[in-house]
Amino acid sequence: MSASPENHVEPVAKAGVFRQVGELLGALRVSPVAKKLVVLMSAIVVVVGLTAYGQIELNSWNKPFYDAISRRDLSEFIVQVGVFAVIAGALLVLNVAQRWLGETLQLRLREAVVNDLVGLWLQPRRAFWLQASGPMGAHPDQRMHEDTLKLCDLSVNLGVGLLQSAMLFGSFASVLWVLSKDFSIFFNGQDHVLPGFMLWAAIAYAVAGSLVTYWVGNGLISRNAERYAREGELRFSLTRINEHLDGISLAGGETDEKRRVAVHFGDVLRATSRVVLGLTNLTWATAGFGWVTVIAPTLVAAPLYFSGKVSFGGLMMAAAAFTQAQSSLRWFVDNFSIIADWRATLLRVTDLRRMLASDDLEAQAGGSRVAYEEGEAGTLAMKALEVRSWSGHDRLDVPALVVQRGQCALILGTPGTEKTLLFRAIAGLWPWGSGAVRRPDGETIHYMPRGTPYIPRGTLAEVLSYAMEPTTYPREAMVAALESVGLQRLEPLLDRTARWESELSMDEQLRLGFARVVLQAPPWLVMDEAFGAFDDDTLELIVSALGKLTRTGIIHIGSAGGAHDRLFTQVVHLVKAPHAVPEEQRP
Repeated sequence: MSASPENHVEPVAKAGVFRQVGELLGALRVSPVAKKLVVLMSAIVVVVGLTAYGQIELNSWNKPFYDAISRRDLSEFIVQVGVFAVIAGALLVLNVAQRWLGETLQLRLREAVVNDLVGLWLQPRRAFWLQASGPMGAHPDQRMHEDTLKLCDLSVNLGVGLLQSAMLFGSFASVLWVLSKDFSIFFNGQDHVLPGFMLWAAIAYAVAGSLVTYWVGNGLISRNAERYAREGELRFSLTRINEHLDGISLAGGETDEKRRVAVHFGDVLRATSRVVLGLTNLTWATAGFGWVTVIAPTLVAAPLYFSGKVSFGGLMMAAAAFTQAQSSLRWFVDNFSIIADWRATLLRVTDLRRMLASDDLEAQAGGSRVAYEEGEAGTLAMKALEVRSWSGHDRLDVPALVVQRGQCALILGTPGTEKTLLFRAIAGLWPWGSGAVRRPDGETIHYMPRGTPYIPRGTLAEVLSYAMEPTTYPREAMVAALESVGLQRLEPLLDRTARWESELSMDEQLRLGFARVVLQAPPWLVMDEAFGAFDDDTLELIVSALGKLTRTGIIHIGSAGGAHDRLFTQVVHLVKAPHAVPEEQRP
């Protein structure tokens, strides 16, 4: 079946976590900051290893310290306090270094991930395709800003925590084994040897806690993902209101907008309530195991003490070792809610990246018969061009439209035709239809869409030269371009930075778009209904300015007003295709 505009690409399938992490690591490997990331991660491994060694020494310090207390040996007690100060001081330095390295790693990791996503997103036409790709195209700004920030923060914290837990367990497992290697249980009239029982007890305790936690909190992943999606919809709704306050106020639509915001906010509250319920249920498991952990180490180590195999100091050492080992093993229990949050965020970021990096966006044009070709320089041609719209097919009333540089062509749309879709088809944004568009090889085409032009935040000089460097054009040329469209008052503001879309009237914004064209003098200019908003005097200025671009080929889609006879040398019409379009092929 041929593609249609409504055959939106579905969100990519939810791949496994290992595949998602692998794809993200693949992007990081080719990042400009990849070497910095490797250095930072290596430094963290070294610091965490030294910290684990320091904690082993601190655990060993327990035995002579508490033995000194039990013997009431004051001199040895003072010596052990000094030893503690040295160990604690070294651990403090390592903790500060680990914090700095972790925060720096988060910063560089975010730099790599955001640059990767933005680079993919701002490839030619890709952001437009994403916008039309269905749910995946909703709120990419949130995924690239808030989700990447949270993902990098959680990834570093969880990663460092997991590394630390693994090293601590590896270190204290040997301590537990040595302490309980000769342990035996008297049962049924004889001793049963159970070597390393404290190690096995720590493992069993942590595994039980992890399984219960996973069973109780597994639903948090999907609940967090849903909450983030609903939060994005609410933020978009509020932003849209702020951008259209004039229209809302003039229409008296505050009550209606309040209702819309209430609907989105209600969705957020319901999604958040489900997360709260999941966290509450999870707390039963995590807090329950936390309270048992207060006494569990002493209970497990008590048989060694009562059997006379260790002193009181040895008991405290064994209990501390058990606490460290099982704390390392129950890292999953303690961090499950954070892992669920990280998993949901990873899903949103990697799904967006996979969509941007794949050919799925281009697949929307599958079955399209519009061909985009490179032709000879100086000529822009359309051969048998038809555009599929929601009301059928629209076509030009001539077999071919050929425009040479310096010529101006007008395409008039009959009632019911989709002129904007024709404009997008020429630009390559709407490929559904038939025929061919042959673009001039190596020559820039400046596209001017319907309505006010895009005005970036920056100086007025940057607005005029967009998307070129302001230094490309001399100041005198910028002044002349403003004067040509009647914007002389803006000449002193060329170096001022402002939100020009809020400081200039709609008429001035439209004229600023034409001043940009006059300044840049592109080889080709394609416009969509660019004259309808001007009064006669302003239209006269615009037509006069465009008439001086003798080396620019111009195609205008829409009405021409008083410019019809003066500017355009060719006039063609966009009409409905005479043949019926089968229902299954319609968009």
